[in-house]
Amino acid sequence: MPITLRPMSADHLPQWLATSNAQYIDELVAGGRTREDATHHAAKFIDPAFPDGRPAHGYAVFDVLNEAGAVVGYLWVGPDTSDDPAAWWVWDIEIDATQRGHGYGRTAMLLGEEYAYEHGARTLGLNVVGSNAVARGLYESLDYEATAVQMRKRLGPAPQEG
Repeated sequence: MPITLRPMSADHLPQWLATSNAQYIDELVAGGRTREDATHHAAKFIDPAFPDGRPAHGYAVFDVLNEAGAVVGYLWVGPDTSDDPAAWWVWDIEIDATQRGHGYGRTAMLLGEEYAYEHGARTLGLNVVGSNAVARGLYESLDYEATAVQMRKRLGPAPQEG
């Protein structure tokens, strides 16, 4: 059996949504936002995509299944926030840490691209944390191009080692 995507079950979706939302908020806080601002920002994107806790029209959340049919990660794709119906976004993808390096992320991305194209997408964007060199390498190898780069420098004295 090949690596496949399967729509995430309605039973598992609420748990995934809560976990994904919490992780996104934590990433925003780690990036410098206050928890209150991060929570507000996350809700601005997640609430419209999941009214009543289910994906809105056009959005899809998939389990990534390995060759044995076991879940090894997930992929969330759907329209981006522009008014262009052909512009889609990889909102989130994660492969379980113990399953990385086996091609699951690459295959999930390719299958996600096919799904998006079949549903009207003509572009597919994504964000990647600058320090995640493995993910950046994967996306570049799949012909994703940088469209913006954000940079930050911490100011003030260096932390004291102790």
